[in-house]
Amino acid sequence: MDELDTAIVGLLSGDARISVATLSRKLKVARSTIQARLERLETSGVIAGYTVKLGEAARAGRLRATVLLMVEPRAQAGILTRLKSIPEVERISTTSGRIDLLLQVAANSTAQLDVVLDQIGEMQGVRSSESLIHLSTKLDRAV
Repeated sequence: MDELDTAIVGLLSGDARISVATLSRKLKVARSTIQARLERLETSGVIAGYTVKLGEAARAGRLRATVLLMVEPRAQAGILTRLKSIPEVERISTTSGRIDLLLQVAANSTAQLDVVLDQIGEMQGVRSSESLIHLSTKLDRAV
């Protein structure tokens, strides 16, 4: 990626609905150049898709938590399969260090979150879990 690609991705990160014409005008580049760059960024996998980022009004009723899991080494593949089947599990990341998996979980209530955490903790191969409930977001630069 060069400077133009980075600028395109940066503008799209702020507004995924921005038009090719507006990108062209803001970056002072021909529309055909922007269109070609977008196609290349999509084909190469740099841009995986365009999405909606929910605001606070839409997320107001959602309770989010980060779950830290330590798992038996040979059980990780099976645990990942089971975690993917739980709709409240939004994101799963592997990590380095003492924690094996980091999950982002969202639920509509503490009761629903409690049920999900119990499901996760009862999975065969889970050594231990720790959950951290998100209270407020102070900064979100996620793309």
